[in-house]
Amino acid sequence: MSIRINSFMGKFGFWARVHFPMLSSNAYLKLQFATREKQQKAYTSYFLEAAAKGEVPKPNVVDIETINRCNSTCEFCSANIHAECRPFMKMTDELYKSIIDQLADWGYEGHLTLYGNNEPLLDTRIVEMHKYAREKLPRSFIFMSTNGLILNVEKLDAIKPYINQLIINNYGLEYKLHDNIQKVYDHVKAHPEDYKDLEIEIQMRYLKEVLTNRAGSAPNKKAREEKVITETCLLPFTDMWITPDGRVGLCCCDNLEKTNLADLNEMPLKEAWNSVKMQQAREMIAKGRQNYPFCKHCDFIDAGFRMTMVQHILDGNQEAANRAGGHERV
Repeated sequence: MSIRINSFMGKFGFWARVHFPMLSSNAYLKLQFATREKQQKAYTSYFLEAAAKGEVPKPNVVDIETINRCNSTCEFCSANIHAECRPFMKMTDELYKSIIDQLADWGYEGHLTLYGNNEPLLDTRIVEMHKYAREKLPRSFIFMSTNGLILNVEKLDAIKPYINQLIINNYGLEYKLHDNIQKVYDHVKAHPEDYKDLEIEIQMRYLKEVLTNRAGSAPNKKAREEKVITETCLLPFTDMWITPDGRVGLCCCDNLEKTNLADLNEMPLKEAWNSVKMQQAREMIAKGRQNYPFCKHCDFIDAGFRMTMVQHILDGNQEAANRAGGHERV
């Protein structure tokens, strides 16, 4: 398909995030909340109305974190090597295959990513895991998000048959590709036919940027007690968030794994998606984050494809929603 380099507002946006980090973060979030409120409310209402009829919509994205470790120093993330406090966990092969098999039995055709608050390439099984997922879920949109620190052409070629999209987050202190990512970029540009079935997006990211407070877990942006967020949130309605030990958390903002709404070691995946705890959380969050303690001060809002995806669903086009490209979270 293509390889491209992307950055929100280009070099100017990168410069603004370097020199005015808090201002850039707040301005961006204010814009996103203002422009997405109506659409988010429409989708949460659609979801809850369907659930009330016993027709709970499937997740649009299934996020499976197979190993809970990262190798970067991003200052906005509690999974960075200096801030990590989670007990080490690695998903067993048996649990992983069970999850994928259950998705296949469910007829799942949505998005799948073997990524959470971690670096997926640290899991030495990651290629085989993607291969298994592709064989079992041939119609799913599978994408990988990586910081690219240990990426090379050989690893790219190993993973490419099994994914639709590769997102490379080039975290740095200046607007410049890391040497290994530059080599990957040059190689793909020189051999376009070899990568015609894979979309590769390189995102230029500032290593010290301020993003969202991630429900209070972001090391460089603490949640403010006096700042209560009254908007709803899409993530509990669109994403199934699975930790390495098989717990189903609320969303990607639960970096510290505080929420536990279901356990795939104790109940089937389909039941976990509609567990009592999960549904109660959705009903409260739909009326505003202030109603759910974990979300009360969280200013996260998705940066990417979910808005396009949910609009396709609201328009009655599930197929288009399944094919919508995946992108990185803010």
